[in-house]
Amino acid sequence: MSELQSQFEQAQTDVTKLSERPGNLTLLRLYALFKQATEGDAGGDKPGLTDIVGRYKHDAWAALKGTSQDTAKTQYVELVESLKAGAE
Repeated sequence: MSELQSQFEQAQTDVTKLSERPGNLTLLRLYALFKQATEGDAGGDKPGLTDIVGRYKHDAWAALKGTSQDTAKTQYVELVESLKAGAE
């Protein structure tokens, strides 16, 4: 397993142990980075008008189109580390 993959998996564990829940925009960024890191570019249909949360999630993920999975993992790890340090 690569060093980056180990850091990414540790960040996934660490994010569940944060002392404070991140704000909605930060949670959306974490979601989008995680999806890009694990699945690559967003695919499938955009959720319907009645699924507002789903649309926001899809849009945030789609905004990362073209970002490599390794870059997304690195950004995810960096974001989790900044949250652990108390910055948001």
